[in-house]
Amino acid sequence: MLADPMATVAAHRDGYSFKVVAMTYQPIENYGIIGDLHTVALVGMDGSIDFMSFPHFDSPTIFAALLDHEKGGRFRLAPVLEEARHKQLYLPDSNMLLTRFLSRDGVAEVSDFMPIQHSDQARAVVRRAKTVRGEVCFRMICQPRFNYARSEHKVEQKDGEVLFRSLGPDGTVLRLRTPKPVIIHDGAAVAEFTLHEGETAAFILEDARGGDSSPSAQPDYVATSFKDTMNYWHSWLARSTYRGRWREIINRSALTLKLLTSQPHGSIVAAPTFGLPEELGGERNWDYRYTWIRDGSFTLYALIRLGYTEEAEAFMNWIEARCCELCEDGSLQIMYALDGRHDLTEQALGHLEGYRGSSPIRIGNGAHNQLQLDIYGELMDSVYLYDKYGKPISYELWKNLVRLIEWVCNNWRRSDEGIWEVRGGRQEFLYSRLMCWVAIDRGLRLARNRSLPAPRTRWHEARDQIYQDIHKNFWDQNQNAFIQHKGSTTLDAASLLMPLVKFIGPTDGRWLSTLRAIEKHLVDDSLVYRYKIGDAASDGLAGEEGTFNMCSFWYVECLARSGDLHKARFVFEKMLGYSNHLGLYAEELGSSGEHLGNFPQAFTHLALISAAFDLDRRLSASGYRE
Repeated sequence: MLADPMATVAAHRDGYSFKVVAMTYQPIENYGIIGDLHTVALVGMDGSIDFMSFPHFDSPTIFAALLDHEKGGRFRLAPVLEEARHKQLYLPDSNMLLTRFLSRDGVAEVSDFMPIQHSDQARAVVRRAKTVRGEVCFRMICQPRFNYARSEHKVEQKDGEVLFRSLGPDGTVLRLRTPKPVIIHDGAAVAEFTLHEGETAAFILEDARGGDSSPSAQPDYVATSFKDTMNYWHSWLARSTYRGRWREIINRSALTLKLLTSQPHGSIVAAPTFGLPEELGGERNWDYRYTWIRDGSFTLYALIRLGYTEEAEAFMNWIEARCCELCEDGSLQIMYALDGRHDLTEQALGHLEGYRGSSPIRIGNGAHNQLQLDIYGELMDSVYLYDKYGKPISYELWKNLVRLIEWVCNNWRRSDEGIWEVRGGRQEFLYSRLMCWVAIDRGLRLARNRSLPAPRTRWHEARDQIYQDIHKNFWDQNQNAFIQHKGSTTLDAASLLMPLVKFIGPTDGRWLSTLRAIEKHLVDDSLVYRYKIGDAASDGLAGEEGTFNMCSFWYVECLARSGDLHKARFVFEKMLGYSNHLGLYAEELGSSGEHLGNFPQAFTHLALISAAFDLDRRLSASGYRE
């Protein structure tokens, strides 16, 4: 049962009195997400939308109570029920969210969704309150705070609607359509109303920059858009070719990845949030609302595995566009904005306190200009798979890939910031070397399979040099394990990808001893640390961090490929128990199993799909029926 901690603010107009609810912070895992393929909103189990960038994933927020419960702004719709139990679920095979409140005094529901628009129509959040049993009083507060809560706004009240106009540089105008009387208090629209059994009341918050005309003005808009949006998600999920075990959780991960995908650009955000801490009270708070070459490449793999060739093609087009923007020397940036913009300048929002006091809150991402050599391997692996299972790549793309691989051949020996984006100085990382090997290897495979022109002799020599270098300079005889970076004795969970990218056999003696060492030092039951802070390369930051969910799923796949199917299945199914009530994962898990970091994280759901796909296939091949 969730508590309903609140401060009371009295407001009166014409003798009408009500309470404005000011919530404290909910656990990160208490949220679900809804979206329209342009942005998402995080909806808490208490009926409050506490985070939303608008109108795009990387736009300034209009609600950010999750990052400052006093200043951030929220859109709350919930019943006033004493000691109510809260439940939240997605309607089957959809991203339509239902929050249910159960009490002796009545049963109530709030349904939330965002219509999928295939035109320039105003984008909207639709929230519908319903009394299922009894007679229930509801409260609604729509309290936008524009431009990351930095800009003032004015409010204009009309018949059946309220307009919120930002006075800041973003120029955002929002319209709240309301069937109930509201009063304006401190820049917010507030209502209190009662619904009898079977009655409903729908509130629509939409982009009003286009003026007064909007489909939401039609009397059947809520019912029609609900039906159309449900049909969209049902039709989309029906395209999945996955028919194996754990279909429900795989479908949820697929639906989540789709929510994180930009319809106009085909790219995918690493997560739709920023500033959620990797340690409560700590400084590891980043902006993940961008497309990493690394994450995006794994996305393409997952989409192909599930049969979503249209989405894979859209992302491949985005990749091809970035390859047309290579630097003069043939290198890539590690991440881009969804529309391909290069400048992701990082800044801190000092006026926000941060989730439970975790600051600084950063927007932009200073890692965008880091050197991370591994991205070339992930990119080339995804291109290779797309060419094999999707469509043959173009002549123009191959020309740029040749330049890119040539750059890898000339630069693979360099120190870099690596997959974990350390800010404490560059190192010669094993994982960076490994993925440089993958980049050249996949280039060679493409050239051979498609008879494409390439300096194959030079590429063969560079690939083999990397192979020898890894076995010679990154192997620790004392631990019988591959280590994180040259000259260290530290283990790194990124090494779990070595057999997954086919650098080493999953039953090779060197790999099995490395796996045992990782299990000894980094695995805690089914949970996996990326490395042990203090032993690894300095990331330049103070504090601790939790276990990384994606690393746990990499571990599952390594176990499966090594032939230990019983253990792989056991660990996998234990990890499923760490998802939130909707099957969603943040980036990390804390010491008490709490979700930490930005939420939900695409990479974790990608790793889950990959592990489930591989484990399911191997179980079936080994004769397991269930």
